[in-house]
Amino acid sequence: MTAGGDAAEDDLRGRTVAVLGLGLMGRPMSRRLAQAGVRVRAWNRSATEPLDVEGWSLHPSAEEACTPASGVDTVITVLPGLAPVAQVVEPLLRPGLVVVVMGTTSPTDLRAWAARAAERGAVVVDAPVSGGDVGAATGRLSVMVGGDDDAVARLMPLFGVLGTVVRHLGPVGSGQVAKACNQAVVATTLAVLGEAVVLAERSGLDVEALLDVLGSGLAGSRALEVKREKLLSRDFTPGGLSVNQHHDLGFALASAREVGVATPVTAAVDQLFGAMRWTGRGGDDHSGVLQVLEDLSGGARG
Repeated sequence: MTAGGDAAEDDLRGRTVAVLGLGLMGRPMSRRLAQAGVRVRAWNRSATEPLDVEGWSLHPSAEEACTPASGVDTVITVLPGLAPVAQVVEPLLRPGLVVVVMGTTSPTDLRAWAARAAERGAVVVDAPVSGGDVGAATGRLSVMVGGDDDAVARLMPLFGVLGTVVRHLGPVGSGQVAKACNQAVVATTLAVLGEAVVLAERSGLDVEALLDVLGSGLAGSRALEVKREKLLSRDFTPGGLSVNQHHDLGFALASAREVGVATPVTAAVDQLFGAMRWTGRGGDDHSGVLQVLEDLSGGARG
């Protein structure tokens, strides 16, 4: 969903944006923007290596990355939750600044913070993503956007660099509601894949063959495609952190309660990901939820 042709390319090459947060998602997203011709002024809370990409620069503070003299009119935050966003960005707010919140947070809290930012003349757009670090690196993210029509229209060329599916879903906070729905589906899919793997193993099936069958039928999913090797190898080096998955399920449950929607499946899966954290596995990839299912089934078997 990008603007077409040379006009979009010229628009990107004339842009200067700040990217705050260079973790699993922020770093590859900032790289893609710079490679598309956007001047990227980056900052990270902890030490990080600079990228050897033309137009990309690393700065020692968020204030320096976003200084008005730099021409930055858009700040993209890729930070875990609204609290760090508010802490880092509130000193930077000024009339005309557009703040894009790409991390996952509470829709209700985000709307309240956006209202406070508007009092200082800034505009907040939420644009959480799905697709993990692989999608961030390849530009295959799904981008769920909420915000003012004019601000979103201005941001669409940037979002088009990051994702293959970009949808404007309504006013600010709408993207976070969509992300809550996404996270409920992802978590549930990973949990039931874990159940399937444990059941297959205990029944003497070849798990690799089982995943071939599942992937080629109606049970196939993007989650299975991306996490297949982790399920087979038990290498749960994170692409998506279990602790973040649990946080996001909390936002989904709170959003459902706010509008009076029953979510019994999400509530059960929330308990499984809570157990990931409580058993010291919060730093594992979210596909590692199968370890909790093994625990419930008497432990892992060789």
